[in-house]
Amino acid sequence: MSEYEFTVSLRIRHPTVDPATITAALGIRPQHTWQAGHPRRDSSGMELGGTHHDSYWMGRLMDEPQLSSESVSVEGVILRSLTNLRRAHSFLAQISAEGGVAELHVSLYARNNFRIELPSDSLTILARLHLAIVLDVHSHSPLEAPVSMAH
Repeated sequence: MSEYEFTVSLRIRHPTVDPATITAALGIRPQHTWQAGHPRRDSSGMELGGTHHDSYWMGRLMDEPQLSSESVSVEGVILRSLTNLRRAHSFLAQISAEGGVAELHVSLYARNNFRIELPSDSLTILARLHLAIVLDVHSHSPLEAPVSMAH
């Protein structure tokens, strides 16, 4: 099995919901939020002009990036996350019904080929929870500097 690093987070976009409502419903501390209609700001808090068109909430489902191993895999973390999110089924269904989108966002970092297998049970739970899955695949570790393309 080739090694890879990965992170998993939950991201929610909604036309109007207050991010504090999402936090309360999920019991997960967010890393990034903004609310529809509020001024856009950069990471230092300076206004960028304009307002957000929708609300956004992002919370990590794991404390830090993990290196795959026999005991830790992206599939296992996804399954544990889905099990934990089952308690929020009605809230996630409401987000979807109101035009919002909730997704598990998986960032993968690897130098070699590897495979991920999502069993049908996991895919069924994703569908029941109205969750999409997004896989971001990167060819280097988040801890390493990217290889420069010097000429």
